[in-house]
Amino acid sequence: MATVLVASNRGPVSYVLGEDGELDARRGGGGLVSGLSAVSQDSQDSLWVCAALGEGDREAVRRGVGEPGVRMLDIAPDVYADAYNGIANSVLWFLHHHLYDIPREPVFDAEFRRRWEAYRSYNRAFAEALAAEAAEGAAALVQDYHLALVPGMLRDLRPDLRIAHFTHTPWASPEYLRMLPDDVREELLWGMLGADELGFHTWGWASAFVSGASMDGAAGSAQGLWRSGDPWRGVEHMRHGSEKAHTRVRAYPLGVDADELRALAHRPEVDERLARLREEVGDRKTIVRVDRTELSKNILRGLLAYRELLTTHPEWRERVVHLASAYPSRQDLEVYRAYTTAVGTLASEINSEFGTADWQPVLVSVRDDFTRSLAAYRLADVALVNPVRDGMNLVAKEIPVVSEAGCALVLSREAGAYEELREDALTVNPFDVSETAEALHTALSMPPTERADRTERLAAAATALPPQRWFLNQLEALREPS
Repeated sequence: MATVLVASNRGPVSYVLGEDGELDARRGGGGLVSGLSAVSQDSQDSLWVCAALGEGDREAVRRGVGEPGVRMLDIAPDVYADAYNGIANSVLWFLHHHLYDIPREPVFDAEFRRRWEAYRSYNRAFAEALAAEAAEGAAALVQDYHLALVPGMLRDLRPDLRIAHFTHTPWASPEYLRMLPDDVREELLWGMLGADELGFHTWGWASAFVSGASMDGAAGSAQGLWRSGDPWRGVEHMRHGSEKAHTRVRAYPLGVDADELRALAHRPEVDERLARLREEVGDRKTIVRVDRTELSKNILRGLLAYRELLTTHPEWRERVVHLASAYPSRQDLEVYRAYTTAVGTLASEINSEFGTADWQPVLVSVRDDFTRSLAAYRLADVALVNPVRDGMNLVAKEIPVVSEAGCALVLSREAGAYEELREDALTVNPFDVSETAEALHTALSMPPTERADRTERLAAAATALPPQRWFLNQLEALREPS
């Protein structure tokens, strides 16, 4: 039985089924994988519960193939599709990022209810797996909006466990949260409040949760607790109709592992890609952005701001190149396919309007190319990070860590990273294209010494809570007495 358990939609390993019938295991990366490696050092009895995402994963489950410490759940494909795309990505993601086109969306009808039942079933599968695998008094750390109902379900199944949930997105404002049908909103909050500890990237998102949970009638008359000087906030609420309970809410601003990132950024293949980019860019300055073509990332307004920069400050024409990496995201959703197309179209329009025989203003890559991204990081003079709303945004932290000459950071005030980086960034309203264009001009004009000094301070802030420490801090907090 496991004493430390992690639950997330995507696990640390995936399987690809080859034409010869063999399964090829591929190890994932990122903060969670690094964090669990720290947990494994802390405890030999750790387990990661995740979903089988593709046919290779499902075949691995059927054959009983797997890595020690990982349990994949083979959830029915139709249930998974309705839970993942129908609710998590089409409802909760839009809700927490404030992305709805309000005159048209959302619509909560019978089809939504059917998909919500799938989301409930998907969460129940995780809760039952965790309950079956956990030792007495074990710590269970549940990850993200895909699994928001798990803490409440798990609490009912195993009241002896210590349960935490971390949300990697923002949390919806109380006004947005109230768009949900009352019973669904209460079920969502009930699920989250089943945890002993709730984590968010910033106090802004944590406060939004506490405010939403404290609405009249929500989650059994939940009440926010705010104590000056405490390293946490709290929500007092009722479980099972009469049992008073208390959930602590904290902020854990995930940072960057500087040594690992710099090592990745200086591999030979990155050096080769950097050399090719330098040939394309020449001696011009660079504005770098790296994003998925995710609606919340605000790529279109970023391109519009660049176009306005070239219009209002023509002195930058032929002296700057915008290196934009826009990885396709969620292309099974039509709205994302349309957005990806719009990004490419606008980039082409800018190149047609301003480009010359010797200068292409925008060099855009619309495929997943981590090597190119790391090369662009090293080349960056200016980093543009302008999401309309973002749980953290690690790109804002990564570029200052590896930029070779130092970079000026143009940063949206709606990014979670804003709380830590605002003093040394050029901060903007992400909806204000003109302000963003002027911030780009200021960034490009910044003296090298000032840029280097700001970059040094940005990198220090960005690495303050690297992934392993971020994860262990949550585990240690969960083990604290109530």
